[in-house]
Amino acid sequence: MTPFETITLDISDGIATITLNRPDRMNAFTLTMMEELIAAFDHTDANDDVRAVIVTGAGKAFCAGADLSGGGETFDYKAQSGNAPDPLANGVNRDGGGLVSLRIFRSLKPVIGAINGAAVGVGATMSLAMDMRLVSEKARYGFVFARRGIVPEAASSWFISRAVGLSTALEWCMSGRLINADELEKRGLVRSVHAPDDLYPAAVAVARGIADNTAPVSVAMTRQMLWRMAGASHPMEAHQLDSRAIQARGASADAKEGVESFLEKRAAEYPDRVSTDMPTFFEWQGEPEFK
Repeated sequence: MTPFETITLDISDGIATITLNRPDRMNAFTLTMMEELIAAFDHTDANDDVRAVIVTGAGKAFCAGADLSGGGETFDYKAQSGNAPDPLANGVNRDGGGLVSLRIFRSLKPVIGAINGAAVGVGATMSLAMDMRLVSEKARYGFVFARRGIVPEAASSWFISRAVGLSTALEWCMSGRLINADELEKRGLVRSVHAPDDLYPAAVAVARGIADNTAPVSVAMTRQMLWRMAGASHPMEAHQLDSRAIQARGASADAKEGVESFLEKRAAEYPDRVSTDMPTFFEWQGEPEFK
């Protein structure tokens, strides 16, 4: 794999750790970071040795938001067209943070945020697509868009109210104020708050609980089922999907191993692999396209 410039990717004992790695700029988000994050998740999805992904930041911040070194034109995509994603046919440039959030959303591996410090702007919104967030006592979130004359991005208008409810989402996004770790936990955005030195080990413990005890294909399917059905209009949609999924999984070698290992009181050794054994209907045909 080509070395990354703005992130690192380390894989050890089934757990991939993606670290935002611009500590001198508080891991500020750039086009290069966007591209590298997407590439990293492409790699973790394709690697059957990876059972879970942890995302954290180098230094004192998780991500301080967009790199503002471009000055007043930082968010002017047309002015920055040479550095922004290609505009689509109707002239709209796709939001880079949104491309990252959507890639995390599509992940076939669980994604755990270990938010070690400030998570502001896209630093906050990209984490909403992660399955759970653990934070340091020093973490601060800021949905500061209205204070910069812009609006929430990274598909956060879909994610945030599902995480904390509409009233809290509106308060946080309209005020743009900084939110400390205690409030993040109280309002339900984060799973738990940890002393700085305990944060990453706690995230690893969560990842190990998944990696050591579950069937990879079942986890990949479960993750997508729960995320996709969060926006379903009727429980019948979930029933239709559940029925197909349980039929496919019930006939799998993993299901046989899961039952037999339980009856024999031994650790399971699941044979199916995400790269080769996902049911074909799980290609999510009909995924919305940007127009």
